[in-house]
Amino acid sequence: MKDDLFEKWMEAGDIRTFPAGTVLLQDGSYIRSVPVVLSGVVKVLKQNDEGREILLYYIQPGESCVMSFLGGLHEEKSKIKAVVEEDADVLLIPIDEVRRLIREEYGFIEFMFRLYHRRFEEVLSVLEAVAFKRMDERLLSLLHKKVLLNGSPQLQITHQQLADELGTDRVVVSRLLKQLENEGVVQLGRNRIVVMKTSP
Repeated sequence: MKDDLFEKWMEAGDIRTFPAGTVLLQDGSYIRSVPVVLSGVVKVLKQNDEGREILLYYIQPGESCVMSFLGGLHEEKSKIKAVVEEDADVLLIPIDEVRRLIREEYGFIEFMFRLYHRRFEEVLSVLEAVAFKRMDERLLSLLHKKVLLNGSPQLQITHQQLADELGTDRVVVSRLLKQLENEGVVQLGRNRIVVMKTSP
C-alpha cells in the first residue's frame, strides 16, 4: 500500500481501537463502512441458521474485508461476521466515501481486487479442507495459523472457540487436543494451548 494513497484513505475515514472479542460486523446487518485493519487481527466467519460458525479468513494489518466492500456497495445485508481476534486499530471508511474513492482513486480499486483474489483462494482452501481433510488435520492447521498470527506458540484460547472456528462440536476438539497432547504436539492448560511443534 503506497503511503500517498493511504493518506487519502485515512482522510476519508475514522480510526477506532477495538478490544479482542468485539464484533465489527454482524451477519444479517447492513454494512455502513468498510474496515481497513491498521494493527491487530480480525477474523471473518460464516454463520448458519443454527448459529454454528466456521472461519473463512483473517484480516491482517494493511488488509480489508472484501465481503463488506462488495456488500456495502450493493446495499446488501452482511453475509459474514467479523470479530476482532487481537486488539485492533481499524480505519472505518463510510460507504459513500468508498464510492468516491472508487471513482477518484484507481489505487483503491487495485487494492481491493488484489485482496479479492487472495480471499477467494483462502475460501477455496476452507472448502477443500472441509471436503477432503480430517478434523485433526484442520485443527492442527488452524493452530499453526494462529501461532503465526500471534507470533507466539502460546495461545490464549478455549476449546469452544476453536470448535466455533472449525464449525464442529467442543467435545470433538477436546478429544483431538488430548490426542495431540499425548503425541507431544501441544501442551494444554486452562484456556491456554502451547503448540510444541510449530511446523505444519
